[in-house]
Amino acid sequence: RGDMATDSADNVDLASKQDGQVVTPWEVEADADEGIDYEKLIVRFGSQRISPELIERMEKLTGKKAHPWLRRGIFFSHRDFEKILDLYEAKKPFYLYTGRGPSSDALHMGHLIPFMFTKWLQDTFSVPLVIQITDDEKYLWKGDLEKGITLEKFYHLGRENTRDIIACGFDVNKTFIFSNLEYMGTMYPTVVKIQKAITYNQAKGCFGFVMEDSIGKSAFPATQAAPSFPACFPHLFSDQETQCLIPCAIDQDPYFRMTRDLAPRIGWKKPALMHSKFFPALTGSKTKMSASDATTTIYVSDTPDEIKTKVNKYAFSGGQFDQEQQKALGADLEVDVAYQWMFFFCDDDEKLKKLADEYGPGPVRAGNKMMTGEAKKLLIETLQPIIARHQTARAAVTDDMVDAFMAVRKLNW
Repeated sequence: RGDMATDSADNVDLASKQDGQVVTPWEVEADADEGIDYEKLIVRFGSQRISPELIERMEKLTGKKAHPWLRRGIFFSHRDFEKILDLYEAKKPFYLYTGRGPSSDALHMGHLIPFMFTKWLQDTFSVPLVIQITDDEKYLWKGDLEKGITLEKFYHLGRENTRDIIACGFDVNKTFIFSNLEYMGTMYPTVVKIQKAITYNQAKGCFGFVMEDSIGKSAFPATQAAPSFPACFPHLFSDQETQCLIPCAIDQDPYFRMTRDLAPRIGWKKPALMHSKFFPALTGSKTKMSASDATTTIYVSDTPDEIKTKVNKYAFSGGQFDQEQQKALGADLEVDVAYQWMFFFCDDDEKLKKLADEYGPGPVRAGNKMMTGEAKKLLIETLQPIIARHQTARAAVTDDMVDAFMAVRKLNW
């Protein structure tokens, strides 16, 4: 089943714990120290592996080298990406869709991943992009009027997060960012058609809803599904056959498995997807990074000193128990957070290989392996300039720029 994509949302259980791991849009946890077993996830979710042949075909069509995250298997799974390449080869249009649930003032490093990759896709294929800010979702899941956590708070966080998204370098002429609270009027006909096509049993199987959940939670998946279809954007797409490509973390797949299942029944094209692995928490790979736990998180607003302190103090080490053992055996790179984060953010393949050879097991520097402190220092030196560049770009984002990206208007591509 791992080699043949499955879309059916009938009689599925994607939300319970299986094989020692649970992966839903709201919960990601694994029993094993190595974290999520992605091969098992491909089988369970019914997606397909991104093969070397598919990457090679993309490079030939675009004339550009694949992003390091594709070459390293960080974006590892897909649904129908080959059909997107067919469209590109035939010079037919498609569009990109990604999103952000605003739960904190600042994004953390894990949040940057889908946006950095989506920007690369936009630049590589020169296509329009829509970005959904799910301020409504965050209120449904985290709102608490007794604690003063209001709907307005999440709307405000959405606008603040939009500054971070714009700072990633998106092209305003090709990018439409929208708040669900603001754009729902235009989206609503699409949302209603989707709601009509989903049973409560399907939603429960995909997302694990329980009887105590608000009805807003059960209804929300239709809102996240809607931008997968060009009917949602009458100001952008006159051709209702325009296909959508969604780059996202694998925990978002249940939304779009459901979306792909219902699309033919409404007479719409199925969206294509590209799935990324999770960015591990500082404290280890058993869970993904959380915006609400400051110790497991490096925010894009952190100072150089905060980055240094957090990495040195909290980054889980795969190194041996004492210096002599580490020198003799090297670190377990599967669980070592400094190496895992370098795997994401060090663009230099040679530098990454050198770190793996000198710090991990193997003949290079045998008996004198790199210490964990050196590996953490390399990570700190890699993260600090990335975050500094982001902060400079964000500081330049004005209210007028936010309004420009969020204005309902035609795009040019």
